[in-house]
Amino acid sequence: MASDDPDHLAGALLALGAATLGESGGKPLHPRIRSAWPGAATAGPAYAVRCATADNLAVHAAVAEAPAGSVLVVAADPPERGYWGEVLTTAAEVRGIRGLVIDGGVRDVAALEAHRFPVFSALVALMGATKMSGGDIGGTVRVGDLDVHTGDWVVGDRDGVIVIARDDLRDTLERARVRADKETAMFAKLREGATTVELLGLDSTSVTRP
Repeated sequence: MASDDPDHLAGALLALGAATLGESGGKPLHPRIRSAWPGAATAGPAYAVRCATADNLAVHAAVAEAPAGSVLVVAADPPERGYWGEVLTTAAEVRGIRGLVIDGGVRDVAALEAHRFPVFSALVALMGATKMSGGDIGGTVRVGDLDVHTGDWVVGDRDGVIVIARDDLRDTLERARVRADKETAMFAKLREGATTVELLGLDSTSVTRP
């Protein structure tokens, strides 16, 4: 890998995109988790958060304690609460948090977009959460039907969110670069008149024709 600098890695992952990385070893979260505003994109090491029932105290603790450059990955139950909004966004920006992935609700969506703070959520919800009890941070959490460990890498963009295990990051990035190079060559051949059936070696004889 050209560099292990987190900023360099984040840029390289975002340039390749969630779809290419997902075809190269990254694991996709359930598609219910999608960008809260158009064009949101983030990449960084996960910091896992599990909320207590209808409570976001653990989220507040994570914003205060997560390392700069982290992407918070949050499990929230029930999901139909606004566990995150403009106040936490402002706090997270100051702390250097790169973004939020939450299997639950957020609110103040117009403000999130105005801040350009990357948020990926399962839904938008008006009702707030309490801030009184429990939860845990910095361990492992199940989000989008996938177990995410603190230190795994998260990449989110218009196509969705993928997770790359920390130990697989180097290999996944290299496979994604190879795939991207092959697709670039394919685009050139398609513009010259080749078909995807030819280039991918597909057998289309099972397709019914009149």
